[in-house]
Amino acid sequence: MPCSGETPSSLAQNEEEKQDLSELEETRVEPELVELGKNDNEEDRKEGEEEEKNKKRELWTTKWDYLFSLIGLTIGLGNVWRFPFVCYKNGGGAFLIPYLSMLVMVGIPVYMLETATGQFSSSGCLTIYSVCPMFKGVGYSCSILNYIFMMMYSIVITYPILFMWHSLSAEVPWTHCNNTWNTANCTLASSRNFSDEEEGATGLLSPADEFFHRNILEMSESVTVLGGFQWPLVTAATLFWIMTFLCVFKGIKVLGKLMWFTATFPYVILVILLIRGVTLPGAWNGIYYYLSPDLSKLLELKVWAAAAAQIFYSLGPGYGVLITLGSYNKFSNKCIKDAINIPILNCLTSIFAGFVVFAVLGFMAHRAGTTVDKVTAAGPSLAFIIYPEALSLMPAAPVWSFLFFLTLFFVGSDSIFVHVETAVLVITDELPQYRPKRGLITACVCLVSLAGTLLFCTRGGIYWLTLVDQFCASYTIILNCLCELIVFGIIYGAGRTVRDLQMMTKTSISYIWYFAWLVISPLVLIVISTNLFFGNVQASYRGEIFPTWVQVIGWFTAIVSMQAIPSYVIYYLSRASGGGSLRKKFKKGVCPASNWGPAQEENKTAWRQYRLENPLRSRILHPGILRGN
Repeated sequence: MPCSGETPSSLAQNEEEKQDLSELEETRVEPELVELGKNDNEEDRKEGEEEEKNKKRELWTTKWDYLFSLIGLTIGLGNVWRFPFVCYKNGGGAFLIPYLSMLVMVGIPVYMLETATGQFSSSGCLTIYSVCPMFKGVGYSCSILNYIFMMMYSIVITYPILFMWHSLSAEVPWTHCNNTWNTANCTLASSRNFSDEEEGATGLLSPADEFFHRNILEMSESVTVLGGFQWPLVTAATLFWIMTFLCVFKGIKVLGKLMWFTATFPYVILVILLIRGVTLPGAWNGIYYYLSPDLSKLLELKVWAAAAAQIFYSLGPGYGVLITLGSYNKFSNKCIKDAINIPILNCLTSIFAGFVVFAVLGFMAHRAGTTVDKVTAAGPSLAFIIYPEALSLMPAAPVWSFLFFLTLFFVGSDSIFVHVETAVLVITDELPQYRPKRGLITACVCLVSLAGTLLFCTRGGIYWLTLVDQFCASYTIILNCLCELIVFGIIYGAGRTVRDLQMMTKTSISYIWYFAWLVISPLVLIVISTNLFFGNVQASYRGEIFPTWVQVIGWFTAIVSMQAIPSYVIYYLSRASGGGSLRKKFKKGVCPASNWGPAQEENKTAWRQYRLENPLRSRILHPGILRGN
């Protein structure tokens, strides 16, 4: 629905231009008002300055703070434990074709849209929807998902803390079966039949498996039994959230500098691990299994869906975090290249991490006298069972174990730091008068997240972690990103979006990204979500399929964030948009609010002038198509 009468005829007199002219006139008389205000009471002037200072937003000190924060966010646990197995399972080297295709068709376009619009409006994931007030529920959906993610992800980062603690010894405890937590089923790799074990025929377990499930987790017998708190996990989670608070509460001036270390140090360790890994016997067999192409997999839709899921899992769109990071940029920052380079770096890191993982798995298979596919597992099992067991077979195992889990800790923690910053920004953007109380707000965010994490610190927590991970993130992320594309591509208009970004960056926005935002990315997301829904399998852990009522709770965790979108639409049309007919309310809800645009007045004035000089024949069409005269 056109919000400002944009039609081919009478273009110069449309409502948008009239509004811009009116606002420009108001801007011109502002100096006179300043002169009149010189006689104001000095105390009132100081109070006004203090209020303006409190409402002023922070900016990155340097562009490198922004880039390292993006790297810290996008390079996470998914690169180390998820991608290598997903790649191997879905065609090896052939998987790179759908993986890189999804990067271009949906990953980079959405990444670019979020960071660029955040920078343009200097807004977080809630206030950015002044562009389309009726869709502010998308921002609430992102915020709810963000909290669920922090609660879930933080416990996964807690596991490496405990592994590092146990690595500070002459011998890692998962080397043998002589610990108090070991059972009669504990068997060393050299004594196990991996083929039978994979089918669950023998019941034999590795020392690393029992260490993780019986010592770190003390896992209960069923999802229906929480079993009380596992206090080492509670302690480690508490320490982690205290550390997170100390790193975030001072804002991006400190956080940005911290990211210089936390985002780069894991690369140093990964290089060290790779050098050591490729020198081990059997390492190249592992790498061959990792990259050996199976082109027949390209004909399976689920492989392409897996590629798209991996892109979303690692790049981080749909949480509002990319909008947050972009919003701290200077208005003139050249953000388009950043939005291309960082996702490419993310993909290269995933591929590189696969070499690190499979080199060591090849060594493990060589020592056990079996093939690599028999010692490979997905998800947490790869990071906390299979890989630690492989490391235990190496000389100086405690050193390599400590370095590996230190890598997991860093790649996970810097992602959490940025998600916490996003949660804080949601509050301070909506209530700018509370920006001076940032420390208190950060403490509250961390306490709420810690409280939610405690569910996963119980002996049955791993079951619930699996449930929430399967149901919550995937569906909501796709819906949030689809709504963002609809808002900026169709309702506000891809033409307007391109024009705004061209004005901001002073560079031309390629037709590639225009068509991606308007057509390609939405279609890909619809196909992915359809495949995800109809291909959904029941949640399970270690072969135990969860009861129906637990599956229902899983769907509820997905719905609790997604429902924010339709709920807010109903709220807006019934109460938030004032009086008038439903049609009038609807039109108001899909038109940009008066405060939409650049935050700084000088930039907003330049933007209004740019719109007058570069009118559009349609909000949908690229500015280069049928350019107005």
